[in-house]
Amino acid sequence: MKITAIETLRTEEFANVIWVRVHTDGELIGLGETFYGAGAVEAHIHETLAARLLGRDPLRIEAIHRDMLNLPMAQSSTGVEYRAASAIDIALWDVFGKVCGQPVHQMLGGLCRDRQRIYNTCAGTRYVRSSNIRPVSNWSLETKGRYEDLDAFMNRADALAEDLLASGISAMKIWPFDPAAQENEGLFITAAQMKAAVAPFEKIRKAVGDRMEIMVELHSLWNLPTAKQIARVLEDYQPTWYEDPIRMNSPQALAEFARATDVWVTASETLGSRYPHKDMLDRDAVHVVMADLCWTGGLTEGRKIAALAETYHRPFAPHDCIGPVGFVAAVHMSFSQPNTLIQESVRAFYNGWYNELVTTMPEIRDGYVYPMQEPGLGVELTPSVFERPDLMVRRSEA
Repeated sequence: MKITAIETLRTEEFANVIWVRVHTDGELIGLGETFYGAGAVEAHIHETLAARLLGRDPLRIEAIHRDMLNLPMAQSSTGVEYRAASAIDIALWDVFGKVCGQPVHQMLGGLCRDRQRIYNTCAGTRYVRSSNIRPVSNWSLETKGRYEDLDAFMNRADALAEDLLASGISAMKIWPFDPAAQENEGLFITAAQMKAAVAPFEKIRKAVGDRMEIMVELHSLWNLPTAKQIARVLEDYQPTWYEDPIRMNSPQALAEFARATDVWVTASETLGSRYPHKDMLDRDAVHVVMADLCWTGGLTEGRKIAALAETYHRPFAPHDCIGPVGFVAAVHMSFSQPNTLIQESVRAFYNGWYNELVTTMPEIRDGYVYPMQEPGLGVELTPSVFERPDLMVRRSEA
């Protein structure tokens, strides 16, 4: 079998999502995806990677993965090179599963559990949907609708927690400190801003007590002293973890933060490859290892990051707040890794715009996601995607 063509697809409406389809002479097509800077990713795939991949055996996944990242500019980041390689890698695993007639989680070693617990990232239906994904201004806040969870956590966190529990979801992630971070450039937080940001935690605990786990997303927006200040204040509300409290470029600084709190530190979707993760683990800077498969090297690198975390006796928690194919890939990864703690999910997405783009979603009920059983990833782009007037397709052929 050989790779005969590499095709990329993106749209104006979902400006940051880009899909890759790897065509083979066996008539199988693998589907992959990444997110952010879709035009730059498209250029790298066709102008740099295509010549290295066309004509090769798509089942030599490890060798192809190494060659895609054996470039001077691809050095353990989540930049264009890693995002492009991630999308192609996911597509190659999709091909592998289709060749063998097995789901990707089976190709990765098989199920480690029959169902996987999820948490709900409380985004709204238009969150990250546009090309503007800067903190706060990207929120595209909607106030009406069944799953407008971003507006809900900022204004009705108690009702939101009760609604999630009623559906069986007992863990939620919120980020009410972002507005203050943007206003003050992450340098300090005022007493009034602290009070406003803490209000959702007070409402949740008053409404549902400790029946709801609360994950705190800090989006790497704060300097170290202020992040420590926030952590001390929030400890009274017993959050499950603090995620990316500072920029993920200093293991020493993150280790100092971790020593200043008894709450777990989770890091990070922003780290590319296992090497920076090892730097964090060596410094005892992280308790839960998080990776986004669409940014960090795909399934090939993702399973190495999960194995590295297990070596340090740390749980693994795949990131997802981007596109539908990435979510499906993360679910396959979650099931195949023995140390997966919990899978991120966004009900505003999997009940919303994901269904405009792909044929199916994993079954999610009562706070758990269930394994997909179709060969490969088990998901394809909907026919309507190919009919969109804003669709942009580029193809490289052997």
